[in-house]
Amino acid sequence: MFRRTTTSTKGRSFLHVIKLVSPFVMVVVLQAAIAGFSLEVMSSVRAYVAGEAMWSRSQKNAVYFLNLYLHSGDASQFAQYQTSLAVPIGDEFARWALERDPVDVEAARIGFLQGDNDPDDVPGLIWLFRYFKQVSFLKEAIREWAATDPMLLELNVFGEVIRSELENGPVQDGSRLQLLSSRLSELNAQFTVHANRFSTVLGEGSRAIKMTLTCVNIVTALTLILLLIWHTRRLVLQRQAFEDALHAEKERLAWQASHDWLTGLSNRRAFEAHLQSELDNIATGSLGLILLDLDQFKNVNDSCGHLAGDRLLCQVAQLLRQERRPHDLVARLGGDEFGLILPQCSPSGAVDIAERLRRSLELFSFTWDDRCFAVTASIGVTCIADRCTTLEGAMRHADAACYRAKEKGRNRVQVDSVRPDVVLVASRQREAARA
Repeated sequence: MFRRTTTSTKGRSFLHVIKLVSPFVMVVVLQAAIAGFSLEVMSSVRAYVAGEAMWSRSQKNAVYFLNLYLHSGDASQFAQYQTSLAVPIGDEFARWALERDPVDVEAARIGFLQGDNDPDDVPGLIWLFRYFKQVSFLKEAIREWAATDPMLLELNVFGEVIRSELENGPVQDGSRLQLLSSRLSELNAQFTVHANRFSTVLGEGSRAIKMTLTCVNIVTALTLILLLIWHTRRLVLQRQAFEDALHAEKERLAWQASHDWLTGLSNRRAFEAHLQSELDNIATGSLGLILLDLDQFKNVNDSCGHLAGDRLLCQVAQLLRQERRPHDLVARLGGDEFGLILPQCSPSGAVDIAERLRRSLELFSFTWDDRCFAVTASIGVTCIADRCTTLEGAMRHADAACYRAKEKGRNRVQVDSVRPDVVLVASRQREAARA
Protein backbone atom coordinates (compact mmCIF):
# COMPACT_ATOMS: atom_id res chain seq x y z
CA MET A 1 0.00 0.00 0.00
CA PHE A 2 2.89 2.35 0.80
CA ARG A 3 4.43 1.67 -2.59
CA ARG A 4 1.11 2.32 -4.27
CA THR A 5 0.79 5.68 -2.46
CA THR A 6 4.35 6.64 -3.41
CA THR A 7 3.72 5.73 -7.03
CA SER A 8 0.48 7.73 -7.02
CA THR A 9 2.29 10.78 -5.58
CA LYS A 10 4.98 10.56 -8.23
CA GLY A 11 2.32 10.28 -10.92
CA ARG A 12 0.58 13.41 -9.66
CA SER A 13 3.90 15.26 -9.54
CA PHE A 14 4.56 14.34 -13.14
CA LEU A 15 1.13 15.64 -14.15
CA HIS A 16 1.86 18.87 -12.28
CA VAL A 17 5.07 19.27 -14.26
CA ILE A 18 3.21 18.74 -17.52
CA LYS A 19 0.58 21.34 -16.58
CA LEU A 20 3.21 23.85 -15.58
CA VAL A 21 5.34 23.27 -18.67
CA SER A 22 2.39 23.73 -21.03
CA PRO A 23 2.13 27.54 -20.58
CA PHE A 24 5.86 27.81 -21.21
CA VAL A 25 5.32 26.43 -24.67
CA MET A 26 4.62 30.04 -25.47
CA VAL A 27 8.25 30.73 -24.75
CA VAL A 28 9.13 28.55 -27.69
CA VAL A 29 7.12 30.92 -29.86
CA LEU A 30 9.84 33.49 -29.24
CA GLN A 31 12.42 31.09 -30.58
CA ALA A 32 10.20 30.40 -33.58
CA ALA A 33 9.83 34.15 -34.16
CA ILE A 34 13.61 34.59 -34.17
CA ALA A 35 13.96 31.67 -36.57
CA GLY A 36 11.23 33.12 -38.79
CA PHE A 37 12.95 36.50 -38.76
CA SER A 38 16.19 34.83 -39.77
CA LEU A 39 14.54 33.04 -42.66
CA GLU A 40 12.86 36.25 -43.79
CA VAL A 41 16.16 38.14 -43.82
CA MET A 42 17.94 35.38 -45.70
CA SER A 43 15.08 35.06 -48.16
CA SER A 44 15.11 38.80 -48.82
CA VAL A 45 18.88 38.83 -49.34
CA ARG A 46 18.53 35.89 -51.73
CA ALA A 47 15.84 37.87 -53.60
CA TYR A 48 18.26 40.76 -54.06
CA VAL A 49 20.93 38.39 -55.36
CA ALA A 50 18.43 36.92 -57.83
CA GLY A 51 17.26 40.41 -58.78
CA GLU A 52 20.83 41.51 -59.41
CA ALA A 53 21.36 38.56 -61.73
CA MET A 54 18.23 39.47 -63.67
CA TRP A 55 19.20 43.15 -63.72
CA SER A 56 22.77 42.41 -64.88
CA ARG A 57 21.65 40.02 -67.59
CA SER A 58 19.01 42.45 -68.88
CA GLN A 59 21.54 45.29 -68.97
CA LYS A 60 23.97 43.17 -71.00
CA ASN A 61 21.13 42.17 -73.32
CA ALA A 62 20.19 45.82 -73.78
CA VAL A 63 23.76 46.67 -74.83
CA TYR A 64 23.92 43.60 -77.06
CA PHE A 65 20.66 44.29 -78.91
CA LEU A 66 21.43 48.01 -79.24
CA ASN A 67 24.78 47.12 -80.79
CA LEU A 68 23.06 44.76 -83.23
CA TYR A 69 20.55 47.45 -84.07
CA LEU A 70 23.41 49.91 -84.65
CA HIS A 71 24.90 47.66 -87.30
CA SER A 72 21.71 46.24 -88.86
CA GLY A 73 19.02 48.86 -88.34
CA ASP A 74 16.51 46.04 -87.60
CA ALA A 75 13.58 47.56 -85.65
CA SER A 76 12.85 44.25 -83.90
CA GLN A 77 16.31 44.37 -82.31
CA PHE A 78 15.63 47.89 -81.03
CA ALA A 79 12.38 46.60 -79.51
CA GLN A 80 14.34 43.84 -77.76
CA TYR A 81 16.76 46.49 -76.50
CA GLN A 82 13.88 48.48 -75.03
CA THR A 83 12.41 45.38 -73.40
CA SER A 84 15.74 44.50 -71.81
CA LEU A 85 16.39 48.07 -70.68
CA ALA A 86 13.00 48.21 -68.93
CA VAL A 87 14.23 45.70 -66.32
CA PRO A 88 17.03 47.79 -64.74
CA ILE A 89 14.90 50.93 -65.17
CA GLY A 90 12.11 49.25 -63.17
CA ASP A 91 14.52 48.35 -60.38
CA GLU A 92 15.88 51.91 -60.41
CA PHE A 93 12.33 53.29 -60.17
CA ALA A 94 11.62 50.99 -57.20
CA ARG A 95 14.72 52.20 -55.38
CA TRP A 96 13.77 55.83 -55.90
CA ALA A 97 10.28 55.10 -54.51
CA LEU A 98 11.80 53.55 -51.38
CA GLU A 99 14.18 56.47 -50.88
CA ARG A 100 11.37 59.01 -50.87
CA ASP A 101 9.91 60.53 -47.73
CA PRO A 102 7.33 59.20 -47.24
CA VAL A 103 8.07 55.86 -48.87
CA ASP A 104 5.85 55.00 -51.84
CA VAL A 105 5.39 51.26 -51.34
CA GLU A 106 3.01 50.80 -54.25
CA ALA A 107 5.36 52.50 -56.70
CA ALA A 108 8.22 50.35 -55.40
CA ARG A 109 6.14 47.21 -55.91
CA ILE A 110 5.35 48.22 -59.51
CA GLY A 111 9.01 48.97 -60.17
CA PHE A 112 10.23 45.61 -58.82
CA LEU A 113 7.62 43.77 -60.87
CA GLN A 114 8.78 45.65 -63.97
CA GLY A 115 12.28 44.50 -63.05
CA ASP A 116 11.12 40.88 -63.57
CA ASN A 117 11.43 40.06 -59.87
CA ASP A 118 9.26 37.20 -58.63
CA PRO A 119 6.01 38.62 -57.16
CA ASP A 120 6.54 36.51 -54.03
CA ASP A 121 9.94 38.14 -53.51
CA VAL A 122 8.74 41.74 -53.84
CA PRO A 123 7.45 42.18 -50.24
CA GLY A 124 10.81 40.92 -48.93
CA LEU A 125 12.74 43.27 -51.23
CA ILE A 126 10.74 46.25 -49.97
CA TRP A 127 10.93 45.17 -46.31
CA LEU A 128 14.71 44.65 -46.34
CA PHE A 129 15.37 47.98 -48.08
CA ARG A 130 13.10 49.98 -45.78
CA TYR A 131 14.29 48.67 -42.44
CA PHE A 132 17.87 47.54 -43.06
CA LYS A 133 19.24 49.97 -45.62
CA GLN A 134 21.61 51.43 -42.99
CA VAL A 135 23.20 48.03 -42.32
CA SER A 136 26.76 48.20 -43.61
CA PHE A 137 26.65 45.49 -46.27
CA LEU A 138 23.27 46.59 -47.66
CA LYS A 139 24.27 50.24 -47.54
CA GLU A 140 27.35 49.43 -49.62
CA ALA A 141 25.33 47.37 -52.08
CA ILE A 142 22.82 50.20 -52.54
CA ARG A 143 25.70 52.60 -53.17
CA GLU A 144 26.96 50.37 -56.00
CA TRP A 145 23.44 50.08 -57.33
CA ALA A 146 22.91 53.87 -57.32
CA ALA A 147 26.25 54.39 -59.07
CA THR A 148 24.80 52.82 -62.24
CA ASP A 149 22.04 55.46 -62.52
CA PRO A 150 24.08 57.84 -64.76
CA MET A 151 25.16 54.92 -66.94
CA LEU A 152 21.58 53.71 -67.26
CA LEU A 153 20.48 57.19 -68.26
CA GLU A 154 23.32 57.40 -70.79
CA LEU A 155 22.38 54.02 -72.25
CA ASN A 156 18.79 55.16 -72.59
CA VAL A 157 19.80 58.40 -74.28
CA PHE A 158 22.34 56.53 -76.39
CA GLY A 159 19.60 54.31 -77.76
CA GLU A 160 17.51 57.31 -78.78
CA VAL A 161 20.53 58.92 -80.47
CA ILE A 162 21.25 55.76 -82.45
CA ARG A 163 17.62 55.41 -83.50
CA SER A 164 17.50 59.02 -84.67
CA GLU A 165 20.67 58.50 -86.71
CA LEU A 166 19.33 55.32 -88.31
CA GLU A 167 16.08 56.98 -89.36
CA ASN A 168 17.96 58.32 -92.39
CA GLY A 169 19.44 54.91 -93.17
CA PRO A 170 22.46 52.88 -92.03
CA VAL A 171 25.49 54.70 -90.69
CA GLN A 172 27.94 54.93 -93.61
CA ASP A 173 30.80 56.52 -91.67
CA GLY A 174 32.96 53.63 -90.40
CA SER A 175 34.73 55.72 -87.79
CA ARG A 176 31.38 56.98 -86.46
CA LEU A 177 30.11 53.43 -86.30
CA GLN A 178 33.24 52.32 -84.50
CA LEU A 179 32.96 55.18 -82.00
CA LEU A 180 29.37 54.35 -81.11
CA SER A 181 30.13 50.65 -80.78
CA SER A 182 33.15 51.34 -78.57
CA ARG A 183 31.10 53.55 -76.28
CA LEU A 184 28.56 50.78 -75.90
CA SER A 185 31.33 48.40 -74.90
CA GLU A 186 32.63 50.89 -72.34
CA LEU A 187 29.15 51.26 -70.83
CA ASN A 188 28.81 47.51 -70.63
CA ALA A 189 32.17 47.20 -68.85
CA GLN A 190 31.23 49.90 -66.33
CA PHE A 191 27.90 48.21 -65.66
CA THR A 192 29.67 44.90 -65.12
CA VAL A 193 32.10 46.36 -62.55
CA HIS A 194 29.32 47.76 -60.37
CA ALA A 195 27.16 44.65 -60.78
CA ASN A 196 30.05 42.43 -59.64
CA ARG A 197 30.70 44.64 -56.63
CA PHE A 198 26.98 44.62 -55.78
CA SER A 199 26.92 40.81 -55.96
CA THR A 200 30.13 40.46 -53.92
CA VAL A 201 28.92 42.75 -51.13
CA LEU A 202 25.59 40.93 -50.92
CA GLY A 203 27.32 37.57 -50.83
CA GLU A 204 29.62 38.62 -47.99
CA GLY A 205 26.72 40.17 -46.11
CA SER A 206 24.50 37.11 -46.48
CA ARG A 207 27.26 34.87 -45.12
CA ALA A 208 27.80 37.20 -42.16
CA ILE A 209 24.06 37.35 -41.50
CA LYS A 210 23.76 33.58 -41.68
CA MET A 211 26.54 33.10 -39.13
CA THR A 212 25.21 35.80 -36.80
CA LEU A 213 21.62 34.61 -36.88
CA THR A 214 22.68 31.00 -36.42
CA CYS A 215 24.63 31.93 -33.30
CA VAL A 216 21.74 34.03 -31.99
CA ASN A 217 19.32 31.14 -32.54
CA ILE A 218 21.58 28.67 -30.76
CA VAL A 219 22.25 30.96 -27.78
CA THR A 220 18.57 31.89 -27.49
CA ALA A 221 17.46 28.27 -27.66
CA LEU A 222 19.90 27.19 -24.95
CA THR A 223 18.97 30.15 -22.74
CA LEU A 224 15.27 29.48 -23.07
CA ILE A 225 15.67 25.78 -22.37
CA LEU A 226 17.70 26.43 -19.22
CA LEU A 227 15.27 29.12 -18.08
CA LEU A 228 12.33 26.82 -18.72
CA ILE A 229 13.86 23.97 -16.70
CA TRP A 230 14.80 26.23 -13.79
CA HIS A 231 11.47 28.03 -13.66
CA THR A 232 9.43 24.85 -14.03
CA ARG A 233 11.30 23.17 -11.16
CA ARG A 234 10.75 26.20 -8.94
CA LEU A 235 7.04 26.33 -9.74
CA VAL A 236 6.62 22.61 -9.09
CA LEU A 237 8.10 22.99 -5.62
CA GLN A 238 5.92 26.01 -4.91
CA ARG A 239 2.80 24.32 -6.15
CA GLN A 240 3.39 21.26 -4.04
CA ALA A 241 3.68 23.51 -0.97
CA PHE A 242 0.60 25.64 -1.67
CA GLU A 243 -1.69 23.25 -3.53
CA ASP A 244 -4.15 22.75 -0.68
CA ALA A 245 -4.31 26.45 0.14
CA LEU A 246 -4.83 27.32 -3.52
CA HIS A 247 -7.64 24.80 -3.87
CA ALA A 248 -9.43 26.22 -0.84
CA GLU A 249 -8.98 29.76 -2.13
CA LYS A 250 -10.42 28.83 -5.51
CA GLU A 251 -13.50 27.34 -3.87
CA ARG A 252 -13.93 30.46 -1.75
CA LEU A 253 -13.59 32.78 -4.72
CA ALA A 254 -15.95 30.67 -6.81
CA TRP A 255 -18.55 30.85 -4.05
CA GLN A 256 -18.09 34.61 -3.65
CA ALA A 257 -18.44 35.14 -7.39
CA SER A 258 -21.89 33.56 -7.44
CA HIS A 259 -23.31 34.43 -3.98
CA ASP A 260 -24.34 37.49 -2.05
CA TRP A 261 -21.92 38.07 0.82
CA LEU A 262 -24.63 39.19 3.27
CA THR A 263 -27.50 36.74 2.83
CA GLY A 264 -25.70 33.76 1.30
CA LEU A 265 -28.22 33.70 -1.56
CA SER A 266 -27.19 33.61 -5.19
CA ASN A 267 -26.23 37.02 -6.56
CA ARG A 268 -27.50 38.78 -9.66
CA ARG A 269 -24.77 37.34 -11.87
CA ALA A 270 -25.60 33.75 -10.91
CA PHE A 271 -29.32 34.53 -11.08
CA GLU A 272 -29.11 35.84 -14.65
CA ALA A 273 -26.88 32.95 -15.74
CA HIS A 274 -29.35 30.42 -14.31
CA LEU A 275 -32.29 32.24 -15.88
CA GLN A 276 -30.58 32.22 -19.28
CA SER A 277 -29.95 28.49 -18.91
CA GLU A 278 -33.60 27.86 -18.08
CA LEU A 279 -34.72 30.01 -21.04
CA ASP A 280 -32.47 28.02 -23.36
CA ASN A 281 -33.93 24.72 -22.15
CA ILE A 282 -37.66 25.41 -21.97
CA ALA A 283 -39.25 22.21 -23.22
CA THR A 284 -42.70 21.69 -21.75
CA GLY A 285 -44.75 23.82 -19.45
CA SER A 286 -43.59 27.29 -18.60
CA LEU A 287 -41.01 29.10 -16.51
CA GLY A 288 -42.03 31.37 -13.66
CA LEU A 289 -40.04 34.47 -12.73
CA ILE A 290 -40.67 36.48 -9.57
CA LEU A 291 -39.15 39.80 -8.58
CA LEU A 292 -39.79 40.91 -4.99
CA ASP A 293 -39.11 44.35 -3.52
CA LEU A 294 -39.49 45.11 0.20
CA ASP A 295 -41.84 48.01 0.96
CA GLN A 296 -40.60 49.20 4.38
CA PHE A 297 -36.89 48.57 4.04
CA LYS A 298 -35.92 52.25 3.85
CA ASN A 299 -37.83 52.98 7.08
CA VAL A 300 -35.81 50.34 8.93
CA ASN A 301 -32.53 51.67 7.57
CA ASP A 302 -33.36 55.29 8.34
CA SER A 303 -34.69 54.71 11.86
CA CYS A 304 -32.43 51.91 13.12
CA GLY A 305 -29.33 52.04 10.91
CA HIS A 306 -27.77 49.83 8.28
CA LEU A 307 -26.96 47.06 10.74
CA ALA A 308 -30.67 46.59 11.36
CA GLY A 309 -31.32 46.68 7.61
CA ASP A 310 -28.74 43.96 7.07
CA ARG A 311 -30.35 41.81 9.77
CA LEU A 312 -33.75 42.28 8.11
CA LEU A 313 -32.38 41.22 4.74
CA CYS A 314 -30.88 38.08 6.26
CA GLN A 315 -34.19 37.13 7.91
CA VAL A 316 -36.13 37.77 4.69
CA ALA A 317 -33.61 35.62 2.80
CA GLN A 318 -34.15 32.81 5.30
CA LEU A 319 -37.92 33.09 4.90
CA LEU A 320 -37.64 32.92 1.10
CA ARG A 321 -35.47 29.80 1.39
CA GLN A 322 -38.14 28.12 3.49
CA GLU A 323 -40.99 29.01 1.13
CA ARG A 324 -39.32 28.01 -2.15
CA ARG A 325 -39.65 24.63 -3.83
CA PRO A 326 -36.53 22.38 -3.76
CA HIS A 327 -35.54 23.13 -7.36
CA ASP A 328 -36.33 26.86 -7.32
CA LEU A 329 -33.51 29.42 -7.23
CA VAL A 330 -33.65 32.34 -4.80
CA ALA A 331 -31.27 35.28 -5.24
CA ARG A 332 -30.64 38.71 -3.84
CA LEU A 333 -30.40 41.01 -6.85
CA GLY A 334 -29.25 44.07 -4.94
CA GLY A 335 -30.44 46.30 -2.11
CA ASP A 336 -33.85 45.05 -0.94
CA GLU A 337 -34.66 43.34 -4.25
CA PHE A 338 -34.94 39.55 -4.46
CA GLY A 339 -35.67 37.21 -7.35
CA LEU A 340 -36.99 33.66 -7.74
CA ILE A 341 -36.75 31.36 -10.76
CA LEU A 342 -39.48 28.71 -10.87
CA PRO A 343 -38.69 25.98 -13.43
CA GLN A 344 -41.58 23.85 -14.74
CA CYS A 345 -44.16 26.07 -13.08
CA SER A 346 -47.57 26.82 -14.52
CA PRO A 347 -48.80 30.42 -14.56
CA SER A 348 -51.33 29.76 -11.81
CA GLY A 349 -48.71 27.94 -9.77
CA ALA A 350 -46.33 30.89 -10.07
CA VAL A 351 -49.04 33.25 -8.89
CA ASP A 352 -49.88 30.99 -5.96
CA ILE A 353 -46.21 30.85 -4.90
CA ALA A 354 -45.92 34.62 -5.17
CA GLU A 355 -49.07 35.10 -3.10
CA ARG A 356 -47.81 32.65 -0.47
CA LEU A 357 -44.56 34.64 -0.24
CA ARG A 358 -46.50 37.87 0.09
CA ARG A 359 -48.66 36.41 2.86
CA SER A 360 -45.64 35.01 4.72
CA LEU A 361 -43.94 38.39 4.66
CA GLU A 362 -47.13 40.10 5.75
CA LEU A 363 -47.33 37.81 8.78
CA PHE A 364 -43.63 38.27 9.53
CA SER A 365 -42.59 41.03 11.91
CA PHE A 366 -39.10 42.38 12.40
CA THR A 367 -37.91 43.44 15.85
CA TRP A 368 -34.90 45.65 16.62
CA ASP A 369 -34.13 47.34 19.94
CA ASP A 370 -37.66 46.73 21.24
CA ARG A 371 -39.13 48.21 18.09
CA CYS A 372 -41.32 46.10 15.85
CA PHE A 373 -41.70 46.68 12.12
CA ALA A 374 -44.29 45.22 9.76
CA VAL A 375 -42.71 43.86 6.61
CA THR A 376 -44.49 43.67 3.26
CA ALA A 377 -43.37 43.30 -0.33
CA SER A 378 -44.41 44.32 -3.81
CA ILE A 379 -44.14 41.27 -6.04
CA GLY A 380 -43.99 41.10 -9.83
CA VAL A 381 -44.63 37.78 -11.61
CA THR A 382 -44.10 36.83 -15.23
CA CYS A 383 -44.54 33.43 -16.88
CA ILE A 384 -42.52 32.40 -19.91
CA ALA A 385 -43.32 29.61 -22.34
CA ASP A 386 -41.67 30.91 -25.49
CA ARG A 387 -38.07 29.79 -26.14
CA CYS A 388 -37.52 33.00 -28.10
CA THR A 389 -37.89 35.11 -24.98
CA THR A 390 -34.62 36.83 -24.11
CA LEU A 391 -33.14 37.31 -20.67
CA GLU A 392 -33.59 41.06 -20.96
CA GLY A 393 -37.21 40.64 -22.05
CA ALA A 394 -38.09 38.33 -19.16
CA MET A 395 -36.46 40.61 -16.59
CA ARG A 396 -38.16 43.63 -18.12
CA HIS A 397 -41.63 42.05 -17.82
CA ALA A 398 -41.07 40.95 -14.22
CA ASP A 399 -39.63 44.34 -13.25
CA ALA A 400 -42.55 46.15 -14.87
CA ALA A 401 -45.00 43.99 -12.91
CA CYS A 402 -43.14 44.71 -9.66
CA TYR A 403 -43.21 48.43 -10.42
CA ARG A 404 -46.98 48.33 -11.05
CA ALA A 405 -47.46 46.48 -7.76
CA LYS A 406 -45.79 49.40 -5.97
CA GLU A 407 -47.85 51.93 -7.91
CA LYS A 408 -51.08 50.16 -6.96
CA GLY A 409 -50.44 50.40 -3.23
CA ARG A 410 -47.67 47.91 -2.40
CA ASN A 411 -48.12 44.61 -0.52
CA ARG A 412 -49.59 42.92 -3.56
CA VAL A 413 -48.80 40.53 -6.40
CA GLN A 414 -48.88 41.89 -9.93
CA VAL A 415 -48.69 39.60 -12.98
CA ASP A 416 -47.21 40.54 -16.34
CA SER A 417 -47.24 37.71 -18.90
CA VAL A 418 -44.90 37.75 -21.90
CA ARG A 419 -47.86 36.39 -23.87
CA PRO A 420 -50.41 39.16 -24.46
CA ASP A 421 -53.25 36.62 -24.93
CA VAL A 422 -52.81 35.25 -21.36
CA VAL A 423 -54.43 37.10 -18.44
CA LEU A 424 -53.58 35.93 -14.90
CA VAL A 425 -55.30 36.85 -11.64
CA ALA A 426 -53.50 36.89 -8.32
CA SER A 427 -54.77 34.74 -5.43
CA ARG A 428 -56.17 37.66 -3.45
CA GLN A 429 -58.11 38.82 -6.49
CA ARG A 430 -59.52 35.31 -7.11
CA GLU A 431 -60.57 35.01 -3.44
CA ALA A 432 -62.24 38.40 -3.58
CA ALA A 433 -64.08 37.40 -6.76
CA ARG A 434 -65.36 34.22 -5.15
CA ALA A 435 -66.52 36.20 -2.09
